[in-house]
Amino acid sequence: MIHTMKTINLLILLLSFTVGLASLTSCSDDGPEPVAKAPVFNMNESFTITATCPNSYKAFINGEEKTLPYSVTQTYQQQTIVVSGYGYGINLQNSDTVEQTFEVPAIEDNHEYVDLELPSGTLWATCNVGASSPEEYGDHFAWGETSPKDYYDSSTYKWCYYDNNGYWQLTKYDYSSFPTIEGDGKTELDPEDDAAYVNWNPYWRMPTSDQIEELVNCCSWQWTQRNGVNGQLGTGQNGNTIFLPAAGYRWRESLSNVGSVGRYWSRSLCSYDTADAYLLNFYSFNVYNCFNFNRFNGFAIRAVRVSQN
Repeated sequence: MIHTMKTINLLILLLSFTVGLASLTSCSDDGPEPVAKAPVFNMNESFTITATCPNSYKAFINGEEKTLPYSVTQTYQQQTIVVSGYGYGINLQNSDTVEQTFEVPAIEDNHEYVDLELPSGTLWATCNVGASSPEEYGDHFAWGETSPKDYYDSSTYKWCYYDNNGYWQLTKYDYSSFPTIEGDGKTELDPEDDAAYVNWNPYWRMPTSDQIEELVNCCSWQWTQRNGVNGQLGTGQNGNTIFLPAAGYRWRESLSNVGSVGRYWSRSLCSYDTADAYLLNFYSFNVYNCFNFNRFNGFAIRAVRVSQN
């Protein structure tokens, strides 16, 4: 009887050891692997998507693989963003795919515009960038820069540097090979270098040279005052008007010709010299379209509304 009990106890001990051994080897190369934990996706107030996951993960936004963090660009319409992904890692099985949905609201816009019944349908803002009323001058910008500054010339220009021989060189928006470097082929400002787009919102851009030409040619112009501010009043064929104050211009540290001259940038480079860009230029006696000028100067900007189609 005693012998039998010893035999049973030994069998139980051996069985327990065998089960324990099986559990220790169940995660070996020959056995099932542990499962990765799935990521948790989040979107902050600036609509940037991030993920929290103790392991590596794959992320897909609206079905397209993306590297996080990823910033969603707001549009004119509300967007539904579907984010999916799964966790994975070395010696780990992929987790089940998780899916989360986020709503991105449409851009709000409080900048007013006027319909002058132009052939292209272009809608022009009623005040300058940096201004809150039509007669305010607003800010002055070098071409391709998005912030005003205290000193305007080549030494402070964002897209320029001086080489070892003391000559300035363009680093962007140089479609020719002027002065000495190979051009980049860009003839119009990218949105991120457009003062209207950056300072207002994606509803707005600086006008092209064609849009300036159309504005000048399709409106009648009159030198006048609005609330004591000199400027040009343009009247469209439908009778609607646009007032451009004579905001002057900035060169180096000076603000010049306020009340007598208006210079408004387009987003287009000059067609024959990339050191210059096109603008609308006016005095009390005339309004010029597509006048070219050195892009280091600080001029006003009147934006156009981007089509939502």
